[in-house]
Amino acid sequence: MKFLVLDTIHGGIRIGSAFKMTGFDVDMVDVYRNSSVPDTETALSRAYDFVVAPVHLDPDHPLLRRQAAPVISHHEAVRMLLKNDVPHPMVEITGKRGKTTTATALASIMPGRGVLLSSRGIVLYPEERTCARVSITPASVLPAARAALRMTGWFVAEESLGVSGAGDLAILTSGETYPIAAGKKDALTGKLASLRTCKKVLVAPGISCDLPQSVHLEDAAVTDGRECRITAGGATTFFKSSLLELDAYRIPLMLAGTAAVMLGIDPAGLEKFTGIEGRMSVQQEGDLIILDNANSGTNADTTFAAAEYARACAGSGTLTLVIGIEPGDGKVCEGFPDTEIAAAIRQIRPSRLVLVGPVMRPPIFPEDLLAGTYIYRAPTLSEGRKVAVSASTSGSIVLAVKTWR
Repeated sequence: MKFLVLDTIHGGIRIGSAFKMTGFDVDMVDVYRNSSVPDTETALSRAYDFVVAPVHLDPDHPLLRRQAAPVISHHEAVRMLLKNDVPHPMVEITGKRGKTTTATALASIMPGRGVLLSSRGIVLYPEERTCARVSITPASVLPAARAALRMTGWFVAEESLGVSGAGDLAILTSGETYPIAAGKKDALTGKLASLRTCKKVLVAPGISCDLPQSVHLEDAAVTDGRECRITAGGATTFFKSSLLELDAYRIPLMLAGTAAVMLGIDPAGLEKFTGIEGRMSVQQEGDLIILDNANSGTNADTTFAAAEYARACAGSGTLTLVIGIEPGDGKVCEGFPDTEIAAAIRQIRPSRLVLVGPVMRPPIFPEDLLAGTYIYRAPTLSEGRKVAVSASTSGSIVLAVKTWR
């Protein structure tokens, strides 16, 4: 049997190599740079039994339009390669928003040893040690699943643009969508299609999914302030978390808790989940509450939300704002313009301000706005944090530096 595997950039090499190891004849083509051997023209002259293509590839690409062989997705190829060699339980998570938080929160309460595949890479639990830096393309499921099998552990996988369907449970974290495949396909439609072969499915609110194996979150879980109550299988359980009051965490934590119940796991452990580094995670050092919201998507709105949450957590005391751009990381996404930084400062009115990196030179806000405010400068996020901790004795510190973590 001969396979043509397309897209060597986004996992095609790993998938093609896995098929080769099982004894199949495989060609792998770089469809974006056309720098592979064979190239597109050569592959067009050959016959194949299967074509393996990523869901985001233009359906009018010559190797799809002019090949007579049936086409399967990278996700489907992963399921084919895993066969029955699947860790248990195995949970697959996809969606435009909230999948990293959902995956990490669920992994934090899974019992015993296991593996988390997320945007952080392949992470071994319970030690939470990152053993490999990989992407969340479906191909990355293969080495992560093998790692889980070696330790006879559980496996939680965050995947882009759908799931393989090989696991015990699949979670769709959001209903937002966007065009893919040169604008000719819809991302959400593709994700929903990938759920059809899953044993159990859990979907976020507002998603139209009529699969008989699906559970809609709004039918299973409800929140009241800091409490989430989950009803499944005739029993009701609950957990409490201050993170439930944050929009960025509410649905992911509800999904993680409900998924745990569906797997027969007590969700109460989520009460100890403090968040993900750089995503509204909270630490306490002495009398200081430190809220870390420094990430590649930091902006004025997320900074203001972080400050509100920090003040709620601290209860009283002053607030120190560490804000700016990590040198070398400022070009991530859309940057963090001085005008946005100034807007955040105006809204928050911190007692102490630590400006990180080459921002606000000179400051563009009126001097009277910061009357009585202590202003510091630091070259990096880590140095800014040190300055804030040394300058503060109580209250809260908000880290709002735009950076890759």
